[in-house]
Amino acid sequence: MIDQLAYEKEAYLKGYNYVAGVDEVGRGPMAGPVVAACVIMPKDQMIEGINDSKKISDKMRRKLYNEIKEKALAVGVCFLSHKVVDEINIYQASKLAMERAIKKLKIKPDYVLTDAMKLDIDIPHQPIIKGDMLSYTIGCASIVAKVARDDYMIRQAKKYPGYDFENNKGYPTKKHKEALIKLGVLPIHRVTYQPVADELNKLKEGAL
Repeated sequence: MIDQLAYEKEAYLKGYNYVAGVDEVGRGPMAGPVVAACVIMPKDQMIEGINDSKKISDKMRRKLYNEIKEKALAVGVCFLSHKVVDEINIYQASKLAMERAIKKLKIKPDYVLTDAMKLDIDIPHQPIIKGDMLSYTIGCASIVAKVARDDYMIRQAKKYPGYDFENNKGYPTKKHKEALIKLGVLPIHRVTYQPVADELNKLKEGAL
């Protein structure tokens, strides 16, 4: 059985008090922002059921999200728009979103656990591969980021009906791709992503 607090305990033993976990969601979608969350959880209590947000049902995620928000010492969330993703690429946008989420914390952490990414920050940090599964604190951040982004895309579904954003959250599902062809490219689509770029190229060719 995985000890999800192993990395946190190691940091506490080294004398760090405020250990933050940071993660992002939204690398794969062809519409909408990339969202990062950073959390500092209390040492003395652990919420049951924390895991990689993708492995938890929506209902359970929302229950855990509310509990995390209630019990966390600090939570920071950063949204980076589709335009930023297109300008600097998704890897750099994910990194920047994580760095900004850390800065949004009301308490400055003295140690940060990150999901597989080295950051440009002045705080000691440790990238952990599959961190959202292996670290309790990163798992909490993963859930906060996922719910925040999902809620944003559900709001976009009301603004842009027909693209099934309430279900696909901007990911390139069959329905989303069909809507892209039938209804066209939206202002929230990532123009550097293949299906969107293909549609824009068709429009350009048709205009010639």
